[in-house]
Amino acid sequence: MVMILIIFTINIVYVTFMTIRIILTLKGYRYIAATVSMIETVVYVIGLGLVLDNLDQIQNLIAYALGYGIGVIIGSKIEERLALGYITVNVITADVDKEMPAELRRLGYGVTDSSANGLSGNRSTMQILTPRKYEVQLYKTITELDPKAFIISYEPKSIHGGFWVKSVKRGKLFK
Repeated sequence: MVMILIIFTINIVYVTFMTIRIILTLKGYRYIAATVSMIETVVYVIGLGLVLDNLDQIQNLIAYALGYGIGVIIGSKIEERLALGYITVNVITADVDKEMPAELRRLGYGVTDSSANGLSGNRSTMQILTPRKYEVQLYKTITELDPKAFIISYEPKSIHGGFWVKSVKRGKLFK
């Protein structure tokens, strides 16, 4: 029973580190990802060694598989909490009076707005760049201002120029 618990725990730790390492790599944190990968490898070798030494016991394989699955969930939850990087949110709203862009700017978001035409007439479109850690609050604010707003978000690969980048570098955003 102790062996099952050890294998289960080791695999949770291994897969959690693996998930975080992959996310760090994708977000451009390569040196931190390299450090995490060293820990990940040591944990992996220990866990796999324990399973391979006891292949005749199916409960060890089950513990290994369950630990793997739970490790993915835990790693994903940690990544959600870290919220690394930025998102770009595109919003289309019937607010042609430009009240929403002004309010979002007042709250500290970088907003570029323009006029557009939709199936039902004039619209206002906005592109909003924000750190991922403010993503949920931004969606909440937008839907409070216009519950019918059309919202699409994505992660930009690179960001260059504009007042917003300068504000982020100076640490003045959302203070």
